[in-house]
Amino acid sequence: MSTPGSFASDIGEIRKRAREHLEQGALTPNYGGDVETAISLLNDAVATEIVCVLRYRFHAIAAAGIASDAVKDEFEEHADEEERHLLWIAERINQLGGKPDLNPAGVSARSATEYVEGENLVDMIRENLIAERIVIETYRDLIRYFADKDPTTRSLLEKVLAQEEDHANDMHDLLVAHEGWPMLDH
Repeated sequence: MSTPGSFASDIGEIRKRAREHLEQGALTPNYGGDVETAISLLNDAVATEIVCVLRYRFHAIAAAGIASDAVKDEFEEHADEEERHLLWIAERINQLGGKPDLNPAGVSARSATEYVEGENLVDMIRENLIAERIVIETYRDLIRYFADKDPTTRSLLEKVLAQEEDHANDMHDLLVAHEGWPMLDH
């Protein structure tokens, strides 16, 4: 017998439900969100990550100048991390019973960020900082949306957000180093 405010579940009922709808995999009846909306939002995040991977990869290849080697390495590291985000989110879509939309035809339309090449090293850094700021705001909104409805997706997006914030900080530091003045008031 449970006391008021304590956690109590009918384990027999949970066991019974677990045997039903095995085709749904990890998706159980107590999923709190709308699965189709979750998949759609996550596919938009997949598109955003694809654009970020491509932009960082291009910048890692095309960056030129006397101080470009360290920046190229940073761009390459970020491209790898953005690709990891893409794979994590695509796997979550699969867990929810959806299909990750990797079709190049719709990626740029669904992406929150833009693919901007930039004219020089500072432009590239600036464009990546802009993109990181966009994804930070987007992921914060998604985290609030998923909240308690889907704690697994929320937790995944919190992990991605922490890395995106780190990327933004890296791009800000590079921009300060290459423009020679602090950008933030402290």
